[in-house]
Amino acid sequence: MNPLVITGNNLTIENVVEVARHGRKVELSADALERIKVCRAMLEKKIDANEIMYGVNTGIGEFSEVVLDDEQVKQFQKYLVYNHAAGIGDPAPIEYIRGAMLGRINVHAHGNSGIRPVITQTLVDMLNKGVTPFVCQKGSVGACGDLAPMSQIALLLMGEGKAYYEGELLEGKDAMDKAGIEVPGLRARDGLGTINGSNVLTAMSAIFLFDANNWLKQAEIAASMSLEALRANMKPYTSLLHEARGFSGAIRSAKAIEKCVTGGDLKEGRVKCKVQDAYSMRSTTQVIGAAHDALAYAKSQVEIELNGVGDNPIFFPDKDLALSGANFQGTPVSVPMEMAGTVITMISVLSERRMNRLNNHALSVGLPAFLTKGAGMFSGLMLSQYTADMQIVEQKILSAPASIQSIPAAADQEDFVSMGMNTAIKNFQILDNAYGVLGIEFMAAAQALDFRKEEIETFGKGTTKAWQTVRKHVEFLEIDRPLYPDHTAMKELVKSCEILKEVEAEIGSLE
Repeated sequence: MNPLVITGNNLTIENVVEVARHGRKVELSADALERIKVCRAMLEKKIDANEIMYGVNTGIGEFSEVVLDDEQVKQFQKYLVYNHAAGIGDPAPIEYIRGAMLGRINVHAHGNSGIRPVITQTLVDMLNKGVTPFVCQKGSVGACGDLAPMSQIALLLMGEGKAYYEGELLEGKDAMDKAGIEVPGLRARDGLGTINGSNVLTAMSAIFLFDANNWLKQAEIAASMSLEALRANMKPYTSLLHEARGFSGAIRSAKAIEKCVTGGDLKEGRVKCKVQDAYSMRSTTQVIGAAHDALAYAKSQVEIELNGVGDNPIFFPDKDLALSGANFQGTPVSVPMEMAGTVITMISVLSERRMNRLNNHALSVGLPAFLTKGAGMFSGLMLSQYTADMQIVEQKILSAPASIQSIPAAADQEDFVSMGMNTAIKNFQILDNAYGVLGIEFMAAAQALDFRKEEIETFGKGTTKAWQTVRKHVEFLEIDRPLYPDHTAMKELVKSCEILKEVEAEIGSLE
């Protein structure tokens, strides 16, 4: 894969995943490098003229009115990074930090941050040579940027902190030396220009949205399996119906489910079905469609942030102007990402409701109770529903918004913060549970299709491929056995996207 050229514009969530997760190389465009040089030259002129600029020759936060002398300006960036490297606990996954570094490079590429070009180029070299700072995941309140985690990245620019390199956690200077990267040190503005943006929570949000989209497509596949197993009326999944209403997500979802069930006896009208099914079946496209629309909006906002100047202060060389504001504020990302996490919980609830219908003999249109041949002696998938329910309750708790939980800090100078890092962290916890919930629906639907094949000769082409893929990992439940290995295997199967890849290879893209 060719290196990703960083221009300050057109960075997508897919690009973030390519670089953060798959190690795609990056390079700074010549135009971006020139913009960075021009901006730095302007800043140095202002420093020489003793112009007061926040975070350059003043303190920060509550100390923003304290003016620093020339000697203090030289030392200030080091102590700024030291006192903000104040996170706690376990390290963030490497892909989150690589994504944050990519986002910060893209901010610098605009030429509005005033840092030295060597700072940006060092971040590029760290990405390309696999040096990833050790960063505590917790500590950011998502305003003034992700100061705590970004400061642990900035420590490496002084040859301090710790970093992963070739599978080892090393002292920062050792990692840089082994990778052949020169430590640039920090001068006026360099530290604040590295840390003052919501880059970690934005990178996490980009990765989450990529994974959540793949999960939603699998939710449509699982729904297709359950719908065929429940002998659903397939007319509600006609795209024409949804085009009449106009929601793009519902139209997309209807087309995806139609693709999965096409070729099956139910879709072709060869099997008798009800005139109307329950909402958990009949409303599937409207509900999943709403989730698609929510994720699309969140993606649009995250990509604005990825390509914007999230920094403070911001320098405008063409106007010889420095403006201090709050472009570090994480709220524009955290608000849509609250919705993104909530809709994953919502679709998990919908998945569990279909799984309930598969289990419940009174609702399953003739399937055996709890999908077992020996009801009474055996309990079949009765307890699988318990496991799904427990995970959904956790998702519901995590779906309470973090963005309204602001706690004032810094002597009330920073008296409203986004708590966007809390949003980003809990979204991944919601998604982790969602893999488990959907895995259980897949397992139940495959079990139901095994029973239903005695009366339905042909299932949809996509449904059949998904069923076959599940059966590579989990056997038919002939008699009761401990189910925790199956549940865990199904969770990992959904997370791996193997079902999605197999189905899309069979019937084409579901987007």
